[in-house]
Amino acid sequence: MGRLNLMRKIEREAKMCKRCELYKERKYVVFGCGNLNTEVIFIGEAPGKNEDEVGIPFCGKAGKILDNLLKSISIKRENIYITSVLKCRPPKNRKPTKIEIENCGVYLKKQIQIINPKIICCLGNISLNFILKNFSIKEKKQISKVHGEVIEKNNVKILPFFHPAYAIYNPKAIKIMERDFKKLKELIC
Repeated sequence: MGRLNLMRKIEREAKMCKRCELYKERKYVVFGCGNLNTEVIFIGEAPGKNEDEVGIPFCGKAGKILDNLLKSISIKRENIYITSVLKCRPPKNRKPTKIEIENCGVYLKKQIQIINPKIICCLGNISLNFILKNFSIKEKKQISKVHGEVIEKNNVKILPFFHPAYAIYNPKAIKIMERDFKKLKELIC
């Protein structure tokens, strides 16, 4: 079975998921989108209000910031894959619970397995610590301390970034984020 068929199968499973209470309030399961043959995957925390409305990851204000950051290093959104740890929006954009992360993380693990990326860009603490745990790195890390640093494990480069939403409330952070994104450009070249 090819990558596309495998991903569609996992997406169908996610759309029928009732592993946690989030399914009761969701409008859409925001599974992920992009190039399945990419070497680069971006992983956010969870869908927000805009994403839940249309079913596309990073389509609101944070998505525009992400698009601009990608553009700053000449990467097109359609050349990467974008998803999140959770596939359903937590009420009022609250932080995901440990149970929600564990239950929904099953789908993310399968997405990573299908894509088999060389670079995993973690947008925020939730995705960073999920990926570190998934790669058997026991030490929890804070984005504020490791953003822009490359963590390598099993021939995969993990690159932590501030979540694009951080720049909505801290506009000065854009300069830091642009500098961090240049690390991604260096890894790709």
